Amino acid sequence: MSLHLEGISQKMTDELDKAVVQKPVTGFMTDNNLRSKFVGTKTVMIPEVNVSGLGDYDRDTGFVSGTVSVSAKPYTLSMDRGRSFQLDREDNDESGIADLAGQVMGEFVRTQVVPEVDAYVLSKLAGFAVTAEQTVSGTPAEDAYAMLTEAIAKAQNEVGYDEELVAFVDGAMLNALQNSPDISRHLVMNDFRKGELHTQVNSLNGVAILPVPDSRMKTAYTFFDGTTDGQEAGGFTPADNAKSIGLLLVPRRAASLIKKTEQVRCFDPAHNLKADAWKLDYRLYYDVVIKDSLKKGILTYVY
Repeated sequence: MSLHLEGISQKMTDELDKAVVQKPVTGFMTDNNLRSKFVGTKTVMIPEVNVSGLGDYDRDTGFVSGTVSVSAKPYTLSMDRGRSFQLDREDNDESGIADLAGQVMGEFVRTQVVPEVDAYVLSKLAGFAVTAEQTVSGTPAEDAYAMLTEAIAKAQNEVGYDEELVAFVDGAMLNALQNSPDISRHLVMNDFRKGELHTQVNSLNGVAILPVPDSRMKTAYTFFDGTTDGQEAGGFTPADNAKSIGLLLVPRRAASLIKKTEQVRCFDPAHNLKADAWKLDYRLYYDVVIKDSLKKGILTYVY
């Protein structure tokens, strides 16, 4: 690979890596893994700290000894995904390949990678809440405000009132909230950060409300391998037993979206053994890890 192509590959890698943080609705969860460390290709070490509680102070013997343990727990990322694309030599020469490759890979991340990351992360979080029986019930058209405030109250009772919460809602729940006379006067616009990106979102009592396309709000998905008969197109689809997620309330710090983008590889036609074409390879490892101390703050409504 020439130095020119290495430069193109590195620039695309940096830009696409940033897009995988800023574009997904779950992208802010990458802010929660700043202390994680990769060891090997797909294994990441996440630090966990456990300490003793308070004991009585004695004026004669002084402090009661406590214990503190700092450990790094290994997690293997379960999602190892990738795709290879070819651009015919006649479509562009070397002087214009950077722009064309950037457009192709940018569209790929926007339309394929971002929706998949959201779908995977949200399904895992909602699936955990359902299994743990941390749910709320009701009819959104009539009870949207009560369902959301109930979820908030339950979460705050478990994790504390100073913990920042985020509410993901599907189209039906969003519409019900917008039409609820109880909530309209309490909604305000607040700043919301995802990596270096700052946006304005609707908030209720400090809880950010993030609308999510319905296709990304299911409890289970099948992720196509790209080679099996019927799965050649790749991507994902709701599993046969999947339910819709109407509401998912999560403490902002509860989940870490851990990702590793391998450098986007760009080969010119002279080094592409399959075709007289430019070849672009993209690979992404990712997974979501839930913090034990905040698990009880995750609640959902599924239907």
